[in-house]
Formats: sequence, structure tokens, C-alpha cells
Amino acid sequence: MNQIDLQGRGAVVTGAAQGIGRAIAERLLASGAKVSLWDMDETALKATAEELAERGEIAWQQVNVTDYEAIEAAAEATVESLGSIDILVNNAGIAGPNANVWAYPVDAWRQVIDIDLTGVFLCCRAVVPAMLEAGYGRIVNVASIAGKEGNPTASGYSAAKGGVIALTKGLAKELADKDIAVNCVTPAAAKTRIFDQMSEEHVQYMLDKIPRGRFVTVEEISGLIAWLASEENSFSTGAVFDISGGRATY
Repeated sequence: MNQIDLQGRGAVVTGAAQGIGRAIAERLLASGAKVSLWDMDETALKATAEELAERGEIAWQQVNVTDYEAIEAAAEATVESLGSIDILVNNAGIAGPNANVWAYPVDAWRQVIDIDLTGVFLCCRAVVPAMLEAGYGRIVNVASIAGKEGNPTASGYSAAKGGVIALTKGLAKELADKDIAVNCVTPAAAKTRIFDQMSEEHVQYMLDKIPRGRFVTVEEISGLIAWLASEENSFSTGAVFDISGGRATY
């Protein structure tokens, strides 16, 4: 593991109780950051916090990323416990159902957009003012290769992740004259519990599209994010960092 210096930095990772979010939290802790785990699943959240406590300074907040008041309260509590929020990793998300657009459940569409896109906006809205006051920040949004290319029978997820890419670019331009970098990553699929939300056909479709011939690992994603969250990343902002195993065409 390459050592990335995040000593003394306070970090928030959303969707941190399991999967990619947990791997990101582990990598940030290994780099010296103090990490606040945000997640809706209180049971998994507590278990993960207990398991990671010996690796560094940990805090946790049960947060629904669609609830702005809850996010504001969690941000306030995080600053109180960690001292600052220097790093925000927006990772929380759901896959939604697999269905053609003309059969896609309207309620499911709204839920996917609300969690996967609006949740990123709300977390940024709550945290950026403190970064502006501090004169420093690193924001990394977890988008998806689906946001670049669009996956059939996953229009809600694809649209939300495409929106995350556009939001990343817009916010980065607003903050470009500050020492606040805003970037996103576009992973291919990683084998996590999110697969439980997908049909077997859709999982196989995603695998068949990856020239590397395998799914990305959560450790590979977290390594890229740790560098993007570091002070060393002092120039790149508004960028989309591909980690799709060769699938991306742009």
C-alpha cells in the first residue's frame, strides 16, 4: 500500500458502514485521517465503527443523505468530535431496480435520484461553507461508469450518476480559486452487497463490458480516492477519474 499523507485531516465518508464506503474509510484511516462514518444502517454502522476503532480516530453518525436537517446536524457533530471536515467523500447510493424506462417504477426513479444525486448535493451544501471558512477542502464524489455510458435497464442509476459528474464539474468551477478540489471517480462495478439489488443478467452485462475481465476491487477504488483526498492533489479539480478496467470510451 502506498502511503498517502492525510495526517490530522478530518474526513466524512457517506455510506461507510460496508462495501466501498468502508474500504474508503479504512484507507483514509491508514493514511492518518480522523474519519466520521455516515450511514443509514445504525446496526452495521456501530459494528463497523467498533471494528475500525483500533485503526485510528473514528466517529459515526446515523444519517439519511436525503434529510438536509439531519445532514447539518451530523456535520456539526462531526466538527465537534473531529475538529474539522477537511475531506468529504460522497459514496452513499443505491442501485434501484432493473427495468426498461417505460416500465421503470416512478417511485423507484425518485428514490434513486434522491439518494444518489440529491444526497450528494445536500452533503456538499452542508459541508462546503466550513471548507470555505478554513480555506481548504477535498471533495470526492463516487459516480459510476454508468453515468458516462448509460446502462440499459438501469436508467435511474445511470441518470443519477451522470448528474453527479455534472454536479462535480459545476461545484469545482465555483471553488476553483480556493484550495478546495472537487473531483469524482467513475468505477466499473465492484462486487459488494449492491449486487443484491440487481438481476443476474445485469451483473453479467456489467462484467462482460469490462476489458480487464473482472470486477474492480473496493481497495483499488479507495486507493484512488485517498490520493484525490490528499493535499498532494493540489491542481486537479472538476475531473472525472476513470477506474473502469478499460470499459470507458472517454
